[in-house]
Amino acid sequence: MFDLRRSLRRIKPHRFTQPIRRRPRAELPFVLNSPAPGGELLLDTCVYIDVLQGNTPPAVDVLLELRTLNHLAVCVAELTHGFGRLDPRHPATEAVLRTIARAVAAIPPHRLETPTSDVVIEAGILAGLVFRLCALQPGQEVAALNDATIYLHAMANGQTVLTRNVRDFDVMNQILPNGRIMFYERAD
Repeated sequence: MFDLRRSLRRIKPHRFTQPIRRRPRAELPFVLNSPAPGGELLLDTCVYIDVLQGNTPPAVDVLLELRTLNHLAVCVAELTHGFGRLDPRHPATEAVLRTIARAVAAIPPHRLETPTSDVVIEAGILAGLVFRLCALQPGQEVAALNDATIYLHAMANGQTVLTRNVRDFDVMNQILPNGRIMFYERAD
């Protein structure tokens, strides 16, 4: 059974009354030019998109080959959202959906994970805190909830989140510094 008091003691949302500023790039864990083998990664949705569009830097491509990759149902849902959202009459839709379908089919079933109810419920607290502290705009609540779920799931499973979403994941990491994140910048 979910213990709300335990989660509130752990996250301490009442202690955060001022906005949290993003840390300087030099203080953040970015993918190094010569990545090394290491712990398991949990991929944020942006990683799939950047890989499919060919926008990952070479160091990230190497990292993805070196590490064990885990996939969260929340991220796969963000990808498959396109099957309902994209206009079937648009000329590019069919090719985009085919690409998404191939990416989803390539996920090994034993590496596809589902967050626990405790993680999802606690993610509501963390997402609300990020929303308030970062002055996110209305309409960004679902994205904040998904990101908090990714972060907390990785934290619960000893995984490192790979993402280029510095704004949200840096704030979550400042609130709960026991989580591990690794950032990269898109190669355009």
